[in-house]
Amino acid sequence: MDETLAGLDDIGWAGLGHAYGSADDVPGLLRTLRAPGPEERQDALHTLYASIYHQGSRYEASGPAVPFLLALAADPATPDRDDLLYLAAGMAIGFDESHLPSGVDIARWRREVHRLRASGPAEEERRMDAWVAEAGDPRERRSREIRRRHYDFTAALVDAEAELAAYDALRTRLPLVRDLLADGDAHVRAAAASTLGWFPEEAVASLPALRALLGTETDPAVTANALVSAGLLDGRDLIPRLRGHLAGDEPLPRWAAAIALLRLDAADPAVTAELAAACVSPPGAPGVPVAFMDGDLRRYSAAAIAGMDEPPAEAAAAVLDGLSRTSGDASSPMAALALALALGAPSAPLPPYAALTPVQQRTVRVIAELPHDSWQWGNLLEILGDWGLPADRDKCRAYAGLA
Repeated sequence: MDETLAGLDDIGWAGLGHAYGSADDVPGLLRTLRAPGPEERQDALHTLYASIYHQGSRYEASGPAVPFLLALAADPATPDRDDLLYLAAGMAIGFDESHLPSGVDIARWRREVHRLRASGPAEEERRMDAWVAEAGDPRERRSREIRRRHYDFTAALVDAEAELAAYDALRTRLPLVRDLLADGDAHVRAAAASTLGWFPEEAVASLPALRALLGTETDPAVTANALVSAGLLDGRDLIPRLRGHLAGDEPLPRWAAAIALLRLDAADPAVTAELAAACVSPPGAPGVPVAFMDGDLRRYSAAAIAGMDEPPAEAAAAVLDGLSRTSGDASSPMAALALALALGAPSAPLPPYAALTPVQQRTVRVIAELPHDSWQWGNLLEILGDWGLPADRDKCRAYAGLA
């Protein structure tokens, strides 16, 4: 019997749900994560991603699975332990882009779940009706009306409970994650360091652990993950160390220090210059990954700049330079950030191209000149529609006066 998974069969998995129905397959999948064959393990991991973390959603079975994923990750005999930490962290917070660059607002999250628990179908339907009525333009109103028609209070409450349960299942086991900061595997240390940043309620215990790691760590990617997490946890006593990394020679810690300093309201021209440079040419992360935003440091840098109250003109221009270097699905989130910087909140329709400011004109032009493979993604077309731009490449080019 595998003591690492003790108690696995004590849970009524068949009575819990995931994306494909009953979660009775979860125990077998968790056991397969220790299988000798790498293909068998990867198949099990992919199936878990598809079932208990399907496209960022969490289910009744998600929270109960978290302790076993962490137990496996803590056992050196388990292969690919960092993958299990990343799955557990994903189930705790969903897609991290929804929390960045500011971090998890857990107080607001708990208030919303409490509000739902105290509410009921009729009250929520009235709230949704008021939300639809407040739409600023016809397009936004239609979008809200669709969401209103598909709204189901019972399902919304079940989802909210499952999401918070998965978050708290990991939060209560953060001592185990902090222990992994001393693991001999740099991939595990990086995964543990990035995971800690999502739990501000545990900052009092996590920040000293991250500080100790930073005092001994030699892998630049592990250091970068720890620096970003320290910023997300409001580690202001680490600002001198962050400034030291910002002035250093290692590209990844330098970038991470800039991200953390901006998050801590300690930005200066060197911080914005570093982030602007990363929008154009982000530092590489060979070997051990930087976990945040799936390692898309260009996108993270652009999001950080877009989150500033008054971004410097050169930093905003760097976001456009970065967007012009993207292709495929990487263009969509960058386009959304560039449009937000240039145009503010989505509004439709846009005025004639000649009536736009020079920055707005350049933003439209850069989007219109994106390669064809960027325009094949529905996400980009939806984003353009939100801002009143033509969701067709030729029409967008015509609007911008391009051939």
